Amino acid sequence: MTRLVRTVAGPAALLLACALPARLGAQALHVPYTTFTLPNGLKVIVHEDHSVPVVTVNTWYHVGSGDERPGRTGFAHLFEHLMFMGSQHVPTGQFDQLLEAVGADNNGSTTEDRTNYYENGPANALPLMLYLDSDRMGFLVPEITPEKVDLQRGVVQNERRQSYENQPYGLAEENILKRLYPADHPYSWPVIGSMADLSAATIEDVRQFSRTWYTPSNATLVVAGDVNPADVRRQMTRWFGGIARGPRVTRRPAPPVTLAADVYATLEDRVQLPRVYDTWHTVKGFAPDDAALNLLADVLASGKSSRLYRRLVYEMQIASQVSAYADGSRLDGTFRIQATARPAHDLNELQRVVDEEVRRIAETGPTTREMERVLNQTEAQFLSQMERVGGKADQLAYYDYFVGTPDYFQADLDRYRRVTAADVQRAARDYLLRAHRVVLSVVPQGRQQLAATQPGGN
Repeated sequence: MTRLVRTVAGPAALLLACALPARLGAQALHVPYTTFTLPNGLKVIVHEDHSVPVVTVNTWYHVGSGDERPGRTGFAHLFEHLMFMGSQHVPTGQFDQLLEAVGADNNGSTTEDRTNYYENGPANALPLMLYLDSDRMGFLVPEITPEKVDLQRGVVQNERRQSYENQPYGLAEENILKRLYPADHPYSWPVIGSMADLSAATIEDVRQFSRTWYTPSNATLVVAGDVNPADVRRQMTRWFGGIARGPRVTRRPAPPVTLAADVYATLEDRVQLPRVYDTWHTVKGFAPDDAALNLLADVLASGKSSRLYRRLVYEMQIASQVSAYADGSRLDGTFRIQATARPAHDLNELQRVVDEEVRRIAETGPTTREMERVLNQTEAQFLSQMERVGGKADQLAYYDYFVGTPDYFQADLDRYRRVTAADVQRAARDYLLRAHRVVLSVVPQGRQQLAATQPGGN
Protein backbone atom coordinates (compact mmCIF):
# COMPACT_ATOMS: atom_id res chain seq x y z
CA MET A 1 0.00 0.00 0.00
CA THR A 2 1.50 3.32 -1.03
CA ARG A 3 0.66 6.94 -1.27
CA LEU A 4 1.23 9.27 -4.20
CA VAL A 5 4.12 11.64 -3.89
CA ARG A 6 3.95 15.23 -5.02
CA THR A 7 3.02 15.49 -8.67
CA VAL A 8 6.15 15.62 -10.76
CA ALA A 9 7.36 15.20 -14.32
CA GLY A 10 10.69 14.08 -15.68
CA PRO A 11 13.71 14.43 -17.97
CA ALA A 12 12.14 12.26 -20.66
CA ALA A 13 9.20 14.63 -20.86
CA LEU A 14 11.53 17.63 -20.76
CA LEU A 15 13.63 16.28 -23.62
CA LEU A 16 10.44 15.65 -25.53
CA ALA A 17 9.37 19.22 -24.86
CA CYS A 18 12.67 20.54 -26.24
CA ALA A 19 11.86 18.86 -29.55
CA LEU A 20 8.33 20.21 -29.82
CA PRO A 21 7.26 21.67 -33.16
CA ALA A 22 6.74 25.42 -33.24
CA ARG A 23 2.97 25.06 -33.62
CA LEU A 24 2.73 24.10 -29.93
CA GLY A 25 3.88 27.57 -29.06
CA ALA A 26 5.37 28.46 -25.72
CA GLN A 27 4.36 25.33 -23.84
CA ALA A 28 7.62 24.09 -22.36
CA LEU A 29 6.60 20.71 -20.99
CA HIS A 30 4.27 18.39 -22.84
CA VAL A 31 3.45 14.70 -22.60
CA PRO A 32 1.33 13.98 -25.69
CA TYR A 33 -1.60 11.61 -25.39
CA THR A 34 -4.74 10.47 -27.13
CA THR A 35 -7.86 9.35 -25.34
CA PHE A 36 -11.10 7.53 -26.07
CA THR A 37 -13.90 5.98 -24.05
CA LEU A 38 -15.40 2.57 -24.77
CA PRO A 39 -19.20 2.24 -24.88
CA ASN A 40 -19.10 0.63 -21.43
CA GLY A 41 -17.58 3.79 -19.93
CA LEU A 42 -13.94 2.69 -19.64
CA LYS A 43 -11.70 5.70 -20.32
CA VAL A 44 -8.43 4.92 -22.08
CA ILE A 45 -5.41 7.24 -22.25
CA VAL A 46 -2.58 6.39 -24.67
CA HIS A 47 0.88 7.95 -24.52
CA GLU A 48 3.11 7.02 -27.46
CA ASP A 49 6.87 6.95 -26.70
CA HIS A 50 9.12 4.94 -29.02
CA SER A 51 12.39 5.84 -27.31
CA VAL A 52 12.60 2.40 -25.65
CA PRO A 53 10.71 -0.78 -26.66
CA VAL A 54 8.77 -1.06 -23.39
CA VAL A 55 5.14 -0.60 -22.42
CA THR A 56 3.20 0.11 -19.24
CA VAL A 57 -0.45 -0.60 -18.55
CA ASN A 58 -1.74 1.32 -15.52
CA THR A 59 -5.36 0.90 -14.42
CA TRP A 60 -6.89 3.29 -11.90
CA TYR A 61 -10.11 2.25 -10.19
CA HIS A 62 -11.72 5.33 -8.67
CA VAL A 63 -12.22 3.77 -5.26
CA GLY A 64 -10.15 3.90 -2.10
CA SER A 65 -10.56 3.58 1.63
CA GLY A 66 -12.43 6.90 1.61
CA ASP A 67 -15.30 5.15 -0.18
CA GLU A 68 -15.78 2.63 2.62
CA ARG A 69 -18.13 3.06 5.57
CA PRO A 70 -17.66 2.71 9.32
CA GLY A 71 -17.81 -0.93 10.30
CA ARG A 72 -16.57 -2.08 6.91
CA THR A 73 -13.17 -0.44 6.62
CA GLY A 74 -10.21 -2.03 4.85
CA PHE A 75 -12.22 -3.31 1.87
CA ALA A 76 -10.34 -1.32 -0.77
CA HIS A 77 -6.99 -2.68 0.34
CA LEU A 78 -8.33 -6.21 0.89
CA PHE A 79 -9.74 -6.17 -2.64
CA GLU A 80 -6.39 -5.08 -4.03
CA HIS A 81 -5.00 -8.36 -2.70
CA LEU A 82 -7.89 -10.39 -4.14
CA MET A 83 -7.20 -8.99 -7.61
CA PHE A 84 -4.04 -11.09 -7.70
CA MET A 85 -5.80 -14.32 -6.67
CA GLY A 86 -6.98 -15.46 -10.08
CA SER A 87 -9.99 -14.77 -12.30
CA GLN A 88 -12.29 -16.96 -14.37
CA HIS A 89 -9.82 -17.65 -17.19
CA VAL A 90 -6.56 -17.05 -15.31
CA PRO A 91 -6.16 -19.50 -12.42
CA THR A 92 -4.53 -18.45 -9.17
CA GLY A 93 -0.79 -17.93 -9.64
CA GLN A 94 -0.84 -17.68 -13.42
CA PHE A 95 -1.14 -13.89 -13.52
CA ASP A 96 2.40 -13.47 -12.17
CA GLN A 97 3.76 -16.53 -13.96
CA LEU A 98 2.59 -15.43 -17.39
CA LEU A 99 4.00 -11.93 -16.96
CA GLU A 100 7.32 -13.15 -15.57
CA ALA A 101 7.67 -15.53 -18.52
CA VAL A 102 7.75 -12.56 -20.92
CA GLY A 103 10.01 -10.41 -18.72
CA ALA A 104 7.30 -8.21 -17.24
CA ASP A 105 6.50 -7.22 -13.66
CA ASN A 106 3.39 -5.93 -11.92
CA ASN A 107 2.07 -4.52 -8.67
CA GLY A 108 -0.71 -2.44 -7.16
CA SER A 109 -1.39 0.11 -4.45
CA THR A 110 -4.27 1.59 -2.50
CA THR A 111 -4.82 5.08 -1.08
CA GLU A 112 -7.82 6.80 0.48
CA ASP A 113 -8.84 8.00 -3.01
CA ARG A 114 -7.99 5.29 -5.56
CA THR A 115 -6.61 1.82 -6.23
CA ASN A 116 -4.23 1.17 -9.11
CA TYR A 117 -2.68 -1.83 -10.82
CA TYR A 118 0.17 -1.74 -13.29
CA GLU A 119 2.33 -3.94 -15.50
CA ASN A 120 5.68 -2.99 -17.01
CA GLY A 121 7.40 -5.02 -19.69
CA PRO A 122 8.54 -5.38 -23.30
CA ALA A 123 6.29 -3.80 -25.91
CA ASN A 124 5.30 -7.16 -27.39
CA ALA A 125 3.74 -8.14 -24.03
CA LEU A 126 0.91 -5.59 -24.41
CA PRO A 127 -1.73 -8.12 -25.62
CA LEU A 128 -0.99 -10.34 -22.62
CA MET A 129 -1.22 -7.42 -20.18
CA LEU A 130 -4.56 -6.29 -21.59
CA TYR A 131 -5.94 -9.83 -21.58
CA LEU A 132 -4.99 -10.34 -17.93
CA ASP A 133 -6.38 -7.00 -16.81
CA SER A 134 -9.61 -7.47 -18.73
CA ASP A 135 -10.19 -10.89 -17.20
CA ARG A 136 -9.91 -9.64 -13.65
CA MET A 137 -12.05 -6.58 -14.46
CA GLY A 138 -14.85 -8.60 -16.04
CA PHE A 139 -14.55 -12.11 -14.64
CA LEU A 140 -13.32 -11.88 -11.06
CA VAL A 141 -16.51 -12.21 -9.03
CA PRO A 142 -17.19 -15.89 -9.89
CA GLU A 143 -13.72 -16.73 -8.57
CA ILE A 144 -14.12 -14.89 -5.23
CA THR A 145 -14.45 -17.84 -2.89
CA PRO A 146 -14.63 -18.00 0.92
CA GLU A 147 -11.21 -19.68 0.92
CA LYS A 148 -9.59 -16.85 -1.06
CA VAL A 149 -11.22 -14.17 1.08
CA ASP A 150 -10.10 -15.88 4.28
CA LEU A 151 -6.56 -16.32 2.93
CA GLN A 152 -6.15 -12.69 1.91
CA ARG A 153 -7.94 -11.48 5.02
CA GLY A 154 -5.21 -13.21 7.00
CA VAL A 155 -2.50 -11.72 4.78
CA VAL A 156 -3.85 -8.19 5.26
CA GLN A 157 -4.26 -8.70 9.01
CA ASN A 158 -0.66 -9.85 9.20
CA GLU A 159 0.39 -6.83 7.14
CA ARG A 160 -1.43 -4.64 9.64
CA ARG A 161 0.40 -6.32 12.52
CA GLN A 162 3.74 -5.77 10.82
CA SER A 163 3.09 -2.17 9.77
CA TYR A 164 0.95 -0.97 12.66
CA GLU A 165 0.75 -3.01 15.87
CA ASN A 166 4.32 -4.37 15.78
CA GLN A 167 5.99 -1.39 14.09
CA PRO A 168 7.55 1.31 16.29
CA TYR A 169 5.29 4.38 16.10
CA GLY A 170 3.04 2.31 13.81
CA LEU A 171 -0.21 3.24 15.58
CA ALA A 172 0.45 6.98 15.46
CA GLU A 173 -1.33 7.60 12.15
CA GLU A 174 -4.48 5.79 13.22
CA ASN A 175 -4.57 7.74 16.48
CA ILE A 176 -4.09 11.06 14.70
CA LEU A 177 -6.80 10.41 12.09
CA LYS A 178 -9.50 9.57 14.62
CA ARG A 179 -8.81 12.85 16.42
CA LEU A 180 -8.43 14.96 13.29
CA TYR A 181 -11.71 13.87 11.65
CA PRO A 182 -15.24 13.13 12.86
CA ALA A 183 -15.99 9.41 13.10
CA ASP A 184 -18.12 9.37 9.94
CA HIS A 185 -15.57 11.18 7.77
CA PRO A 186 -14.05 9.00 4.99
CA TYR A 187 -10.51 9.87 6.10
CA SER A 188 -11.01 9.08 9.79
CA TRP A 189 -9.63 5.55 9.45
CA PRO A 190 -6.37 4.24 7.93
CA VAL A 191 -6.30 2.69 4.46
CA ILE A 192 -5.60 -0.77 5.85
CA GLY A 193 -8.74 -0.70 8.03
CA SER A 194 -9.29 -2.17 11.47
CA MET A 195 -8.78 -5.74 12.63
CA ALA A 196 -12.43 -5.97 13.71
CA ASP A 197 -13.75 -4.78 10.35
CA LEU A 198 -11.47 -7.11 8.41
CA SER A 199 -12.66 -10.02 10.54
CA ALA A 200 -16.31 -9.07 9.99
CA ALA A 201 -16.09 -8.94 6.19
CA THR A 202 -18.31 -11.52 4.51
CA ILE A 203 -17.90 -12.95 1.04
CA GLU A 204 -21.07 -11.17 -0.09
CA ASP A 205 -19.64 -7.87 1.18
CA VAL A 206 -16.58 -8.45 -0.97
CA ARG A 207 -18.55 -9.44 -4.05
CA GLN A 208 -20.82 -6.41 -3.71
CA PHE A 209 -17.76 -4.16 -3.38
CA SER A 210 -16.56 -5.52 -6.72
CA ARG A 211 -19.91 -5.07 -8.46
CA THR A 212 -20.18 -1.48 -7.20
CA TRP A 213 -16.69 -0.14 -7.73
CA TYR A 214 -14.68 -2.44 -10.03
CA THR A 215 -16.50 -1.61 -13.24
CA PRO A 216 -15.37 -0.11 -16.56
CA SER A 217 -17.30 3.10 -15.95
CA ASN A 218 -15.42 3.66 -12.68
CA ALA A 219 -11.94 3.13 -14.11
CA THR A 220 -9.28 4.78 -16.23
CA LEU A 221 -6.69 2.70 -18.06
CA VAL A 222 -3.43 4.19 -19.35
CA VAL A 223 -1.27 2.50 -22.00
CA ALA A 224 2.11 4.18 -22.37
CA GLY A 225 5.28 3.37 -24.25
CA ASP A 226 6.24 1.84 -27.59
CA VAL A 227 2.69 1.50 -28.88
CA ASN A 228 0.49 2.59 -31.76
CA PRO A 229 -2.70 4.35 -30.62
CA ALA A 230 -4.85 2.78 -33.34
CA ASP A 231 -3.61 -0.68 -32.39
CA VAL A 232 -4.27 0.04 -28.71
CA ARG A 233 -7.86 1.01 -29.55
CA ARG A 234 -8.38 -2.26 -31.43
CA GLN A 235 -6.98 -4.32 -28.59
CA MET A 236 -8.94 -2.42 -25.94
CA THR A 237 -12.15 -3.01 -27.88
CA ARG A 238 -11.32 -6.71 -28.21
CA TRP A 239 -10.45 -7.37 -24.58
CA PHE A 240 -12.60 -4.87 -22.68
CA GLY A 241 -15.48 -3.98 -25.01
CA GLY A 242 -17.72 -6.84 -23.86
CA ILE A 243 -17.52 -6.11 -20.12
CA ALA A 244 -20.73 -4.74 -18.64
CA ARG A 245 -20.72 -1.06 -17.74
CA GLY A 246 -21.75 -1.37 -14.08
CA PRO A 247 -23.96 0.80 -11.84
CA ARG A 248 -23.58 4.55 -11.55
CA VAL A 249 -21.31 5.42 -8.65
CA THR A 250 -22.70 7.76 -6.01
CA ARG A 251 -20.66 9.06 -3.09
CA ARG A 252 -21.99 10.44 0.15
CA PRO A 253 -20.76 13.97 0.87
CA ALA A 254 -18.00 14.23 3.44
CA PRO A 255 -19.02 15.96 6.68
CA PRO A 256 -17.38 19.30 7.50
CA VAL A 257 -14.03 19.15 9.24
CA THR A 258 -13.30 21.52 12.11
CA LEU A 259 -11.21 21.46 15.24
CA ALA A 260 -12.67 23.64 17.97
CA ALA A 261 -9.43 23.59 19.96
CA ASP A 262 -5.98 22.03 19.97
CA VAL A 263 -6.12 18.33 20.78
CA TYR A 264 -3.27 16.85 22.82
CA ALA A 265 -2.94 13.10 23.22
CA THR A 266 -0.30 10.61 24.37
CA LEU A 267 0.30 7.07 23.17
CA GLU A 268 2.59 4.68 25.02
CA ASP A 269 4.43 2.34 22.67
CA ARG A 270 7.34 -0.09 22.61
CA VAL A 271 9.78 2.58 21.46
CA GLN A 272 13.11 3.79 22.75
CA LEU A 273 12.76 7.48 21.93
CA PRO A 274 9.71 9.76 22.20
CA ARG A 275 8.28 11.36 19.06
CA VAL A 276 5.82 14.22 18.63
CA TYR A 277 3.43 14.71 15.71
CA ASP A 278 1.73 18.05 14.93
CA THR A 279 -1.06 17.72 12.35
CA TRP A 280 -3.33 20.42 10.92
CA HIS A 281 -6.20 20.44 8.43
CA THR A 282 -5.35 22.34 5.27
CA VAL A 283 -6.74 22.13 1.72
CA LYS A 284 -7.39 19.36 -0.78
CA GLY A 285 -4.99 18.60 -3.60
CA PHE A 286 -4.63 21.28 -6.31
CA ALA A 287 -6.52 23.86 -4.26
CA PRO A 288 -5.02 27.37 -4.52
CA ASP A 289 -2.78 27.05 -1.44
CA ASP A 290 -1.74 23.43 -1.99
CA ALA A 291 1.57 24.31 -3.68
CA ALA A 292 2.45 26.96 -1.08
CA LEU A 293 1.90 24.43 1.71
CA ASN A 294 4.20 21.93 0.02
CA LEU A 295 6.94 24.56 -0.22
CA LEU A 296 6.33 25.59 3.39
CA ALA A 297 6.97 22.01 4.47
CA ASP A 298 10.24 22.03 2.53
CA VAL A 299 11.39 25.30 4.08
CA LEU A 300 10.69 23.94 7.55
CA ALA A 301 12.11 20.45 7.36
CA SER A 302 13.44 19.28 3.99
CA GLY A 303 17.19 18.79 4.02
CA LYS A 304 19.93 19.63 6.49
CA SER A 305 19.72 23.36 5.75
CA SER A 306 15.99 23.53 6.59
CA ARG A 307 14.93 25.53 9.63
CA LEU A 308 13.82 22.75 11.92
CA TYR A 309 16.62 20.35 11.02
CA ARG A 310 19.23 23.03 11.53
CA ARG A 311 17.91 24.04 14.95
CA LEU A 312 16.72 20.73 16.42
CA VAL A 313 19.29 18.30 15.02
CA TYR A 314 22.39 20.35 14.23
CA GLU A 315 22.51 23.32 16.59
CA MET A 316 20.61 22.26 19.74
CA GLN A 317 21.12 18.51 19.21
CA ILE A 318 17.89 17.65 21.01
CA ALA A 319 16.32 15.72 18.12
CA SER A 320 17.53 12.79 16.04
CA GLN A 321 15.00 13.30 13.24
CA VAL A 322 12.52 15.89 11.98
CA SER A 323 10.32 16.00 8.91
CA ALA A 324 7.37 17.89 7.50
CA TYR A 325 5.01 17.34 4.61
CA ALA A 326 1.74 18.58 3.15
CA ASP A 327 -0.70 16.00 1.80
CA GLY A 328 -3.52 17.21 -0.42
CA SER A 329 -6.04 14.45 -1.13
CA ARG A 330 -9.35 14.47 -3.01
CA LEU A 331 -11.53 15.57 -0.08
CA ASP A 332 -9.19 17.29 2.33
CA GLY A 333 -5.56 18.03 3.09
CA THR A 334 -3.26 17.82 6.08
CA PHE A 335 0.04 19.32 7.16
CA ARG A 336 2.34 17.27 9.38
CA ILE A 337 5.48 18.02 11.38
CA GLN A 338 7.09 15.20 13.32
CA ALA A 339 10.24 15.13 15.42
CA THR A 340 11.99 12.42 17.42
CA ALA A 341 13.83 13.37 20.60
CA ARG A 342 17.37 12.32 21.39
CA PRO A 343 18.01 10.43 24.67
CA ALA A 344 17.60 12.52 27.84
CA HIS A 345 15.28 15.04 26.11
CA ASP A 346 11.51 15.33 26.32
CA LEU A 347 8.98 16.38 23.71
CA ASN A 348 8.18 19.74 25.28
CA GLU A 349 11.71 20.82 24.34
CA LEU A 350 11.10 19.89 20.72
CA GLN A 351 7.61 21.34 20.69
CA ARG A 352 8.82 24.75 21.83
CA VAL A 353 11.23 24.93 18.89
CA VAL A 354 8.58 23.75 16.42
CA ASP A 355 6.22 26.44 17.66
CA GLU A 356 8.92 29.11 17.50
CA GLU A 357 9.81 28.31 13.90
CA VAL A 358 6.18 28.13 12.78
CA ARG A 359 5.58 31.53 14.37
CA ARG A 360 8.76 32.99 12.88
CA ILE A 361 7.95 32.00 9.32
CA ALA A 362 4.35 33.13 9.76
CA GLU A 363 5.55 36.55 10.91
CA THR A 364 8.51 37.18 8.59
CA GLY A 365 8.23 34.62 5.78
CA PRO A 366 11.01 32.62 4.11
CA THR A 367 14.17 34.26 2.83
CA THR A 368 14.99 34.65 -0.86
CA ARG A 369 17.64 31.95 -0.52
CA GLU A 370 15.18 29.55 1.11
CA MET A 371 12.68 30.09 -1.69
CA GLU A 372 15.33 29.47 -4.32
CA ARG A 373 16.38 26.27 -2.57
CA VAL A 374 12.93 24.74 -2.24
CA LEU A 375 11.83 25.78 -5.73
CA ASN A 376 14.98 24.26 -7.25
CA GLN A 377 14.43 21.13 -5.18
CA THR A 378 10.82 20.90 -6.33
CA GLU A 379 11.77 21.28 -9.99
CA ALA A 380 14.47 18.61 -9.63
CA GLN A 381 11.93 16.21 -8.14
CA PHE A 382 9.44 17.21 -10.82
CA LEU A 383 11.93 16.30 -13.53
CA SER A 384 13.26 13.09 -11.98
CA GLN A 385 9.91 11.41 -11.30
CA MET A 386 9.15 10.86 -14.96
CA GLU A 387 12.33 9.21 -16.18
CA ARG A 388 10.45 5.99 -16.90
CA VAL A 389 7.41 5.53 -19.07
CA GLY A 390 5.67 3.99 -16.06
CA GLY A 391 6.05 7.24 -14.16
CA LYS A 392 4.43 9.20 -16.96
CA ALA A 393 1.59 6.68 -17.16
CA ASP A 394 0.81 7.03 -13.48
CA GLN A 395 0.90 10.83 -13.63
CA LEU A 396 -1.42 10.88 -16.65
CA ALA A 397 -3.98 8.86 -14.68
CA TYR A 398 -3.42 10.98 -11.57
CA TYR A 399 -3.91 14.28 -13.34
CA ASP A 400 -6.95 12.96 -15.19
CA TYR A 401 -8.61 11.89 -11.94
CA PHE A 402 -7.74 14.95 -9.86
CA VAL A 403 -7.96 17.81 -12.37
CA GLY A 404 -9.63 16.26 -15.43
CA THR A 405 -6.67 16.89 -17.74
CA PRO A 406 -4.09 14.11 -18.30
CA ASP A 407 -1.40 16.43 -19.67
CA TYR A 408 -1.26 18.77 -16.68
CA PHE A 409 2.53 18.62 -16.36
CA GLN A 410 3.34 22.20 -17.33
CA ALA A 411 0.41 23.63 -15.39
CA ASP A 412 1.47 21.67 -12.32
CA LEU A 413 5.03 22.93 -12.52
CA ASP A 414 3.81 26.47 -13.12
CA ARG A 415 1.70 26.54 -9.97
CA TYR A 416 4.87 25.98 -7.93
CA ARG A 417 6.80 28.57 -9.90
CA ARG A 418 4.10 31.13 -9.13
CA VAL A 419 4.37 30.68 -5.35
CA THR A 420 6.00 33.67 -3.66
CA ALA A 421 7.58 34.11 -0.25
CA ALA A 422 4.45 36.03 0.76
CA ASP A 423 2.30 33.03 -0.23
CA VAL A 424 4.37 30.71 1.96
CA GLN A 425 4.20 33.20 4.85
CA ARG A 426 0.42 33.46 4.52
CA ALA A 427 0.05 29.67 4.39
CA ALA A 428 2.02 29.35 7.63
CA ARG A 429 -0.07 32.06 9.27
CA ASP A 430 -3.52 30.92 8.13
CA TYR A 431 -3.20 27.13 8.19
CA LEU A 432 -0.75 26.60 11.07
CA LEU A 433 -0.36 29.56 13.40
CA ARG A 434 -4.03 30.59 13.47
CA ALA A 435 -5.49 27.10 13.25
CA HIS A 436 -6.01 24.27 15.71
CA ARG A 437 -4.08 21.02 15.49
CA VAL A 438 -3.71 17.52 16.84
CA VAL A 439 -0.53 17.04 18.87
CA LEU A 440 0.22 13.38 19.47
CA SER A 441 3.14 12.27 21.65
CA VAL A 442 4.38 8.70 21.27
CA VAL A 443 6.47 7.81 24.33
CA PRO A 444 8.13 4.69 25.75
CA GLN A 445 5.86 2.62 27.94
CA GLY A 446 5.58 4.06 31.43
CA ARG A 447 7.21 7.39 30.40
CA GLN A 448 4.24 9.71 30.05
CA GLN A 449 6.28 12.52 31.60
CA LEU A 450 8.16 12.81 28.29
CA ALA A 451 5.02 13.82 26.37
CA ALA A 452 4.32 17.28 25.02
CA THR A 453 1.80 19.09 27.18
CA GLN A 454 -0.63 21.81 26.24
CA PRO A 455 0.55 25.28 27.26
CA GLY A 456 -1.15 26.20 30.52
CA GLY A 457 -2.00 22.55 31.21
CA ASN A 458 -0.48 20.04 33.60
